[in-house]
Amino acid sequence: MPIPARRSRLALLADGISRFRLSLTPWSCALFLIALMVALPILVVLSYIFVPTEGVWQHLASTVLSRYLSNTFWLVLWVGLGTLIIGAGSAWLVVMCRFPGKRIFEWALLLPLAVPTYVIAYAYTDFLQVAGPLQSALRGWFNWQYGDYYFPNVRSLGGAATLITFVLYPYVYLLARASFLEQSVCVLDVGRTLGRGPWHLFASVALPLARPALVGGVSLVLMETLNEFGAVQFFGVDTFTTGIYRTWFGLGEPVAAAQLAACLLTFVIVLVLLERFSRGKRRYFHTTNRYQQLPEYRLHGWRALGATLACLLPIVIGFLLPSGILLNLAIHQGDALLGTRFIRFATNSLSLATVAALIAVGLAVLLSYGVRLHNSPGARLFTRIAAMGYAIPGSVVAVGILIPFAWLDNTLNTWLHAHYGKIIGLVFSGSAFILIYAYVVRFLAVSFNAVEASLGKVTPNMDAASRTLGQTAGGTLRRIHTPLMRSSLLAAGILVFVDVMKELPATIILRPFNFDTLAVRAYSLASDERLAEASTASLAIVVVGILPVILLSLAMRRARPGSHAQ
Repeated sequence: MPIPARRSRLALLADGISRFRLSLTPWSCALFLIALMVALPILVVLSYIFVPTEGVWQHLASTVLSRYLSNTFWLVLWVGLGTLIIGAGSAWLVVMCRFPGKRIFEWALLLPLAVPTYVIAYAYTDFLQVAGPLQSALRGWFNWQYGDYYFPNVRSLGGAATLITFVLYPYVYLLARASFLEQSVCVLDVGRTLGRGPWHLFASVALPLARPALVGGVSLVLMETLNEFGAVQFFGVDTFTTGIYRTWFGLGEPVAAAQLAACLLTFVIVLVLLERFSRGKRRYFHTTNRYQQLPEYRLHGWRALGATLACLLPIVIGFLLPSGILLNLAIHQGDALLGTRFIRFATNSLSLATVAALIAVGLAVLLSYGVRLHNSPGARLFTRIAAMGYAIPGSVVAVGILIPFAWLDNTLNTWLHAHYGKIIGLVFSGSAFILIYAYVVRFLAVSFNAVEASLGKVTPNMDAASRTLGQTAGGTLRRIHTPLMRSSLLAAGILVFVDVMKELPATIILRPFNFDTLAVRAYSLASDERLAEASTASLAIVVVGILPVILLSLAMRRARPGSHAQ
């Protein structure tokens, strides 16, 4: 009996391997190469975990590592809780309640997405500092002197957590609102027949059903928080991201910086695994196909006022006030280089963002269509690897890219000098090539999600009809799918474009010498305490960021099946 059992296990293993294996086609090769491209920086960072650092790591562990751990933990915790409360609460109000300004709040609550966190940090520092307009007005009104009153310090861990929360809560709001819109009226009707009021329905029915969306939104927030560099650096809050930059460029220790990046990468992996395990085998389904217009609770009196203020406050703090501060500074004390070098900064930003968006969308199409053709475990694994770059902080991606390409440049120059007596310089690590590579690795998932969702709506019957008419797989993609996905491809490209415009940590680490973007220009001026001059570049980034917000609000307008246009 043991022999047949052993053969049975071997047969099962062979069957599993055969199902996992991909047939060798151009599409399967493309899936593998794209996955390898994204995995390379991660593998490089992880390979440095056990490399000796001659006492530098011990020095970091005994001096600053505990501070990096503590600040990063508390920042992630506070931002996660804050965005969950604001995002879920505001989403429930605009979906289920009727109060003054509701139609405006539905799209206006997305506006803080247009403001990078480092930009809001610069704006509020100028507004809230001792010499700023707010404290100056308070001293004038009450005849106070400096030291006669207490005013919270915005340049602190609490200040950074608060401002980041008001910028990132739309991630939770976006997914929570979509989830609430898709909920079945029947489930809510059952809750009401059992005597549940609006708030009990929210806590006991709507939130459990929206749990996957809420966890997904908070996960995106936590990834962005771990990636944050400009705001925490400006506020003097030591986190892993600032530590990586300081160790590499301040101490000149790339190995120790890579090991810090590995620690941060481990932190990210743990977060992703916790989210997966917390979900377990639970699934959330609608048991009916009835999608009726959701009932709205009409609010009156102080309840209506409270709902209006609850939705207005995040918009004011996260968008209106900082945008107004930047606009005022840009008009009266803007960048003195406006019209000369500023045009070059804008051109650099626009060209990098355009090229990265085109490449990311093209690779996303290859990934989506490759999985459509090879729907096997191997194809899905490669796709998941290729889409995980968004979960990796920009500083980690930058370190993982700079190390191998710097080695490649050094090796190439050494060989050329030994054989031909020539040195060609930093061909890879000193050019914009690695910047675009980092952007594609980081934001490929953004374009892939949009393209995959659009391609999934195309019936497989079209593929079969096209193939029977003699079209190849590439011809079917070019002639059939691409025209049908045109709007989604445009939306995916715009989202990547804006993300690249706002990206700071990877740009600072990888940019070529004397090659600045709008983000780097704003960061450099703010680091020198020239906040008024930084307002021009910051405002330009905010204006560009408004575009995807408009697209998102238009897309959500008819989000729920069975709902009327709003």
